[in-house]
Parts: sequence; C-alpha cells; structure tokens
Amino acid sequence: MTRTEYRWLLPSALADDALSGDRRGSRRTVRDWAVDLTAFLCAAGFGMAALAAIEADPTTPDAVVLADSLIGAASCCVLWVRRRWPVGVAVGLTVLSLVEPVAAGAMLIGLFSLAVHRPYKQVALVGAGALVVAPVQPLLRPDPEASLFVSTVIGVLLVLLVLSWGMVVRSRRQLVVTLRERARRAEAEAALRAEQAQRLAREAIAREMHDVLAHRLTLLSVHAGALEFRPDAPTAEVARAAGVIRDSAHEALQDLREIIGVLRAPGDGDEGNRPQPTLVTLDALIDESRSAGMDVTLANSVADPARAPAATGRTVYRIAQEALTNARKHAPGAPVHVGVAGGPGDGLTIEVRNPAPTEPFEPVPGSGQGLIGLTERAGLAGGSLEHGPRPDGGFTVEARLPWPA
Repeated sequence: MTRTEYRWLLPSALADDALSGDRRGSRRTVRDWAVDLTAFLCAAGFGMAALAAIEADPTTPDAVVLADSLIGAASCCVLWVRRRWPVGVAVGLTVLSLVEPVAAGAMLIGLFSLAVHRPYKQVALVGAGALVVAPVQPLLRPDPEASLFVSTVIGVLLVLLVLSWGMVVRSRRQLVVTLRERARRAEAEAALRAEQAQRLAREAIAREMHDVLAHRLTLLSVHAGALEFRPDAPTAEVARAAGVIRDSAHEALQDLREIIGVLRAPGDGDEGNRPQPTLVTLDALIDESRSAGMDVTLANSVADPARAPAATGRTVYRIAQEALTNARKHAPGAPVHVGVAGGPGDGLTIEVRNPAPTEPFEPVPGSGQGLIGLTERAGLAGGSLEHGPRPDGGFTVEARLPWPA
C-alpha cells in the first residue's frame, strides 16, 4: 500500500506526517471532512437540546432565547477552524460556555481537538480552565431540572473524558508516525547497505581482475622488449614471442571487457562463467611464466592440492601471480623460487623469493598497489602476508593462510 493510495482515509495529521506546529498549509482529507461534519452536527444537537431546555422555562425572555440560538450557531460554526487554531477555539468556547449552555457541546469538541493537536502543557492549562467553568456555569444559569451538584459532576466528567480521549488519540498518532519513520529509516539503511555491498563487490572484482591484467600486460612488455632489443633473433624465437604477445593481448582484452561489463552492470557479467584459479592451476601459472623466459622453480609439498579450499587456493594463486609479475618487472633475468607447503589443520604457506638482478634493464612502470592489495586479500582470507627486501638485495613475499582440518 503506497502512502497516497489511501490518504483519504487518514487524518491530515498523519497524511502530512506532522502532529504539531502550524498546520495552515495542510488540507483536509475525506476523513477530516466526515469528522468535521459529524462534530458540527453533534455540537448542534447538544446545543439544540440545551436550547429546548431554556425555552421550556417560561421565565426566560424571548430575547435571551434568540441570543442563545445565534451564539450557539456561531459556536458550532467556529468548530470548522479548530484544527488551524485549536488553542484559540478551545479557550474562546470555554469562556463563552460560562454564560451560554448552548456552547457546551462545541466547547467539549474544541477541548478534544486541543488534546489531539497540542502538547500536554497547553492541554493542561486550558483543561484546568474548563474544569473551573464546570461548577460556575450552573451557578450563573442553573438548569431547573438538575441540581447544582449533578450539573457540576456531569460537567467535570465530560471535560475529563474528552481530554483523556484526545490525548489517547494523539499518543496513537505519534506512535504511528514514529513507526512510519522507523520503517523509512530501515528502508533507507537497507538501500544504503545494498549500495555499499554492491560497491564493495565492484571493488573486489576490480582488485581480482587487476592481478590478471598486470600479469598479462607484463608478459606483453617483456616479449615486446625482447623483440625490440634482439631484432636479429632466430625466426622460431620471434614467432614464439609474437604468439605469446598475441595470446596475452587476447586474454588481457577479454579480462578488460569483463571488468567493464561487471562494473557497469554488477551481476550481469560473465565472470562467473569462467573457471576460477585454484591451487591446482598453480602449475599452469608457473609454466606460463617459464614460457615467457623466466627461470622459475616450484616446490609444492601439498599432498592433495585439489582438497584445498577454493578461496584459499585462489588467494595462493593470486599471490604467486602478483609476485611473479613484480619479479618480472623489477628483477628480469633473476631466478625465482616459489614454495608452497601445508595441509588441513596446518594452514598453507606460500613464499616467493628472488635475488637482485645482475644485469641492467629497462624498468617497467607500476602502480605500487599490488602488494597492498595482496596484504588486504590475505587479511580478508583470515591470514597474513609479509614482504620486503632481502639482505642480498633480493625480495621476498611470504603469506600464511588458514586451511581448516
């Protein structure tokens, strides 16, 4: 149910989401018109009953009866503006009812509206005045058919009844508005959490694909540099380097297309359709690096790599991939050792180390964010990662990841 769909069934206080303050800008709903008309008719009926009792007294002059009729009609008409000026209408009708019994019904409705639309302090002050009027009015214009005591008790009870009823209605409306505001806040928070989750998912995808792109583009740079500095290389070697460049460029374009597609429409990309790397595919990564001309040694002592958790295996793969990429960029030609050990209950340890480069080389530019991303990735997987230079000028990356028993 939308807010405006059934607005005509709500009082204007709830339809406008306000219970206090200046209500000049609010409009009556269909329910308000029905309630106002009912209140007018009730006040008119009460006033006509009081006027009939006054006319039944033969000692009452006709001029007084006429004045009571006009004042009673005016009192009933004033009720149409009680929502706009509840305090003024309630005070005026309370004072008027001191000498006009025909205004008593309008006064009770005015007190009810005051209790609904104004806070307790104002209601208490005006209500105290109405309780004072209750015994005074029968003294000034006594009812020939009822004693002073009975008239006073009835007047006090009616005032207390309408004030209590009005405050109950106000409390209920405040509760409804509070619950509605909580529901809106919950919806807004849920939307914000969904947006944050979507943003975090995009960032995770971007970090995941960054490792792949860096690896592919580094292969392109290495083989393109080899072709540039060795134009006299054998034809077979040139063809092999060109093939690696072609394959790496194709893979890089495909990965880049996936990044753009997922970031534009999360959940609609085909990233989930491609097989994700695991600990089993680590050998293929090493072979790919060797085909690029790197001297890589792999020491994998894991008995059954297929049993490794998928998330842990993928983290190990990405750490090795980024470390090999950095070694290819910052220590070309240096041998690289990759060691993986561990098992269920003991966790997984991966170490990638290389000595300092022995020959001059053209440095490949990098963003410097790869190792930061690896540290974050290892932390999210429940492990830790350390990296830094070695005493001999080389570099080491070591990570420890959990593997539940």
